[in-house]
Amino acid sequence: MPTLKPADPQVLATAVADSLVVAADHDAPHSGLYYWECARPWTAAVVEAIGRAEDPRVRALGESLIADPACPGKYEALRAALCTPAAQGPGLEALFDLAWEAECNNRLGHHVGARYVREPELATVTLEELRALPPGEGLPPGADPEVLIVVPFRDRDTGGVRLRNLISCLLSLRDQSYPRACYRVTVVESDAEPRWREVIEPYADHYMFAPKAGSFNKSWAVNAGVVNSPGRPEVICILDADVLADRWFVERNARRFGRPGVMGHLTYRNMLCLDTVSTSRAIRERLRDGAGEPDLDHLRGFTLRRGPGACLWVRTSAFHRIGGMDERYEGWGGEDIDFNYRFDFANAYDSYDDTLIHLRHPPASALRTDGELVNAHIPPLSWRAGEVIGRLDRFASAAAGAS
Repeated sequence: MPTLKPADPQVLATAVADSLVVAADHDAPHSGLYYWECARPWTAAVVEAIGRAEDPRVRALGESLIADPACPGKYEALRAALCTPAAQGPGLEALFDLAWEAECNNRLGHHVGARYVREPELATVTLEELRALPPGEGLPPGADPEVLIVVPFRDRDTGGVRLRNLISCLLSLRDQSYPRACYRVTVVESDAEPRWREVIEPYADHYMFAPKAGSFNKSWAVNAGVVNSPGRPEVICILDADVLADRWFVERNARRFGRPGVMGHLTYRNMLCLDTVSTSRAIRERLRDGAGEPDLDHLRGFTLRRGPGACLWVRTSAFHRIGGMDERYEGWGGEDIDFNYRFDFANAYDSYDDTLIHLRHPPASALRTDGELVNAHIPPLSWRAGEVIGRLDRFASAAAGAS
C-alpha cells in the first residue's frame, strides 16, 4: 500500500478544500500567475472530481465552496464533512488521491486564519489614509548606514494600488527596532517620468528616478539603486514594494550577517500573498494600530511556496561579483529566479522561514501565448555584465522620446 500519501484525514481534507479554493478564487492567480497556470491541470481535476463525488453532502458542500471560495464557513464545512468516518470509505478515495497529487504539484497554498472573519464591507485602505499618518523617523544627517534597502517601483496603470502598497512598505520600514542611523531606504521609480516623486520622497531616505518608458525593468532598477545610492553599505536588501515588514525585520536580517561565512540569504520559504480584505486589515493593524506585526490568525491569502525573490539580503561585494541582476529582463517574470541561481552558485546562500506578508495588487507577471513567462527566451545563468551596471542613462533617450 502507498506509504507517502498522508493517512491523516485532516491533511487530506485540507488538500481537497485548498485545491478547490486555489482553482476558483480570483485572488489566487494574483498571488503567482505563472504558478497558478502551471497547477491548473491538477486543481481542475479536483474540481471535476468533487462534482462526481458519490456522497451528495460532500458534492453539495464542494460546489458551494467553488461558488464562494472566500467564505471561511463553507471552507470549514467541507473540511469537516471530509473528516467524518463516512467520508473515509472507498467512495472518496479517488478524490483524496487527486487532491494530494494537486497539493504536491501546486506552488500555491491557501491560508485562512483561525479567527479570520470575512468583512466584505471593510473599507479599503487608501493612499490618503496612509498619508494622514506620521511619516516616521528619517535617516539622521551624516549617517553612513551599513544596510541599504533598495525598493524598485513603478505604478502606471493600477489606479494607485501599488503606490498605496509602497507607502505601506515604507511606513513599516520607518517603524523598526534596528538603529535608524544604520539603514538607508532607497526607492527607485522607473518610468517615463517621475510620476510619484512628491508622494514618495517624505517616506524614503533617498528617492531616485530611473528614466525608462515601455516595459518595467526591475533588474536594471535594482542595479541603479545599488550603484547610485549614497554611502558605503556592507549589506543590500532587495525588497519588493508590496512587502509589509514587521518591526524586527531589519534587525533580524542584519544580525544574520554576523555569522561566519554568510554572504546572503532569502528570508522566507513561503510568501503569504493576502487577499483584498486581508490586505487592508494587515495594513491597519501594522501601521494605524501600531502592532509589531499583523496577526496571521486574522488574515487570509495564498502562500507562494518557495518564492524566488521578494526579499533578498546579500553582501554588497557578492552582489557586484556576479554582476548584479540581469538587465536583459524586461517586464516582470524570471529575473528573481535567475539572480537566486547565480548568487547561490557563487556564494554561501542561506534560506530562512520568516513570515513574509505580500499586499494584494493587480497581477504583474505576464505570460506569452505559449504559457511561458515573457523572459523565458533568456538562458538562465548566462548574464555577463559587459559594461557598468545600473547606469541611470541606459534608457534615457528612449524615455525622452516616449514622454
